[in-house]
Amino acid sequence: MKECPRIVVGGTASGTGKTSVTLGIVAALKKQGLVVQTFKVGPDFLDPTYLAMASGRPCYNLDGWMMGRDHVERTVARTCEDADIAVIEGVMGLFDGAKPGSLEGSTAEIALWLDAPVLLVVNTHGMAQSIAAVVKGFALFEPRLNLAGVIVNRSGSDSHGSFLKSSLKAAMLPGVVAVVPRGGLPELTSRHLGLVTANPKVITARTIDELADAMSRYGDLVAIVNTARSAPGLNIRPETRKHLKERVCLGVAFDDAFHFYYQDFFDALSDNGCAITRFSPLADSNVPHDADALYFGGGYPEVMAETLAANEPMRAAVRTFAASNRPIYAECGGLMYLCSGLEETDGTFRPMAGLIPATTKMYEKRQSLAYVEVTLKADSLWGHRGDTVRGHEFHYSRLTSDPAGKDGWESVYRMKKRASGETDEGYRKGKVLASYAHLHLPPHDRALAHFIKSCEGDK
Repeated sequence: MKECPRIVVGGTASGTGKTSVTLGIVAALKKQGLVVQTFKVGPDFLDPTYLAMASGRPCYNLDGWMMGRDHVERTVARTCEDADIAVIEGVMGLFDGAKPGSLEGSTAEIALWLDAPVLLVVNTHGMAQSIAAVVKGFALFEPRLNLAGVIVNRSGSDSHGSFLKSSLKAAMLPGVVAVVPRGGLPELTSRHLGLVTANPKVITARTIDELADAMSRYGDLVAIVNTARSAPGLNIRPETRKHLKERVCLGVAFDDAFHFYYQDFFDALSDNGCAITRFSPLADSNVPHDADALYFGGGYPEVMAETLAANEPMRAAVRTFAASNRPIYAECGGLMYLCSGLEETDGTFRPMAGLIPATTKMYEKRQSLAYVEVTLKADSLWGHRGDTVRGHEFHYSRLTSDPAGKDGWESVYRMKKRASGETDEGYRKGKVLASYAHLHLPPHDRALAHFIKSCEGDK
């Protein structure tokens, strides 16, 4: 691939402000006329929507555990072909990953694979010379990592910022490329883990401008760009893309209730001859007339439950589509929608599409946050018995009963979680498949081909 200047923005922990800082850097560089390609480490669906708004380009996830090194590298090479700089936002703390004693799934792993210099965001509220101890620990923990600079966040004053800079200089540690005062960046709305999904009602163009102006004021953009340009060339095998002729059309539920999707999944489907058309279970009265299959991703169906329940024409259309023996795939929020109903935290019951003979119940506490590995117990939309794919779970609801064994429904997943062992999941009847797992399928060419063939039906 061509030279690709790149930086990783990591943090000492969650909550350091690295998302706001990264957004400010991206927006500021874009205002300077650079084409900025953004990435988000980990399985997160929310931060990428903000990064895409700030850059004006789709943002891509990079997850070492789910995707593997080859797919991470090829994704970066493909999407950076026409970019001037790549900015990669980390997840949690720099070394936090899938398991103790390993960099697997961490921001550091991605930085090492991509040979990318790291800018470390440190929340310095209530901190003085201790910043040197913190940064030294991060710099020495993994000697192969290039910790190239520090972003001081939430400093108390100009003199505080100067003290922090001097402390790092005296300890002969990486220098400061930005000092952001407390309150120097506009606040971003939070929900559950991380942020709400970006849209013009949540984050306006003015907010993006404010973030850009703040990082231009408090940061040294020249130093940041030069740090990115110091990254060596990457020896990545060029990707041969297929661009097959369109054979099928996938109707994708996309609105305020359903919007958790991986961009590289849509790219891979498109390359393999699958057209994508969006529809809204909230606002539309029917599914797309030309759809060969439907996909209901995750999102916030619990927030929009009243509106979803009130749209009986759409719920009936989904049932009719399923009866036509065309594929329907649903993940997490999509599973909730395909069930007979949803019980809110206050006990209010909302009828849903009525395909799966079970209901879901919302809880105040999170019910699952975990990487998962799924092995197919039987042939399904994504492959054959014995095939394995990785993904993750993140949800506040639970099924109130097991639909397997009821009215022809069966479980076709054997799901392994790191913390809680193995369970049977993945509910199928005919060509309907639903699960709480968000699978990452783009690295699996056979799975994509199998799904598209399933969509073709008798064509």
